[in-house]
Amino acid sequence: MKGFIDDIEKLTEENDNFRKVLYTGKHMQLVLMTLQPGEEIGLEVHDGHDQFFRIEEGEGEVVINGVTTQVEDDDAVIVPAGAEHNVINTGDEPLRLYTIYSPPEHRDGVVHATKADETEEHFDGKTTE
Repeated sequence: MKGFIDDIEKLTEENDNFRKVLYTGKHMQLVLMTLQPGEEIGLEVHDGHDQFFRIEEGEGEVVINGVTTQVEDDDAVIVPAGAEHNVINTGDEPLRLYTIYSPPEHRDGVVHATKADETEEHFDGKTTE
């Protein structure tokens, strides 16, 4: 099959990994993320990447260039390339979301069970197909 077709809400809600790359295309990448209560992605900047977040479960904050906005189930966020940003779980339950990087950010197939497992595994040009 070419492309990716699946129930993204179900996959996101069932994901317990900090990061799980689901699909990597030449120009876009789909990644599941789960932040535990009090956990955050960490302040970062992607100079050459736009990023989309969709919150499926939980509540938290998104900080973009110093502006903090509360987020919860069903919220969508777009972070333009070059913007300093962070996502923080401020709730008592896991914050489950998916993100789309354009272009890809991580090596295809990467899974980090926890933030502590996170390593620098940047996109190496290899796609899912």
